[in-house]
Amino acid sequence: MTKIAKTALNLKQFMLRQEVLKLYREIFRTIRLVPDKSNQRELRDWARHDFRLHSEQSDELAIKMMLQYGRRSLTELQTSLDLSGLSDKKVAPAKTKNSKETRSKN
Repeated sequence: MTKIAKTALNLKQFMLRQEVLKLYREIFRTIRLVPDKSNQRELRDWARHDFRLHSEQSDELAIKMMLQYGRRSLTELQTSLDLSGLSDKKVAPAKTKNSKETRSKN
């Protein structure tokens, strides 16, 4: 059985892919903090569906926009968990590049 070789990613694509994978892992770590198992399942299904739906996306701008949407959704979930008192503070809030840049300038 032969495998078709995938084309190599350039540095930008590789870095963007790493950001997507990091967000994916962070979303699933946060979902584990949701106490209700049915809500956990629903959130996992939603996240998997969204990532699979857009897995073939190759446009850099579109991927960056989806990353922002994902980070915003993650932050909302983390905030909801924090406000409900159910968060164990095991997962740090999602950080954006802009927040890092503003801290380094100060």
